[in-house]
Amino acid sequence: MTIPNDEIDTLLTGMIEQQQVRVLAIARERLPGVTPEDLRNPQDFPELEADSRFNFEDGQLSGLLSARMAIRQRRMRRA
Repeated sequence: MTIPNDEIDTLLTGMIEQQQVRVLAIARERLPGVTPEDLRNPQDFPELEADSRFNFEDGQLSGLLSARMAIRQRRMRRA
């Protein structure tokens, strides 16, 4: 059984949104005023670089974003 790319994209988008909430919540435990925009450059925050929970969850988010990008690129090549 093949799952259409649109369904996979929708599923990944939901997972990404949930993961973004998790990453932000963990970051705010260390840095209460941090914004989603700040987290685009987490290397600017040494407190976060030292947090293994943050690194794990941020890595999960990166993986989901990469998977979504790969699916979208595949769809564009086939169009």
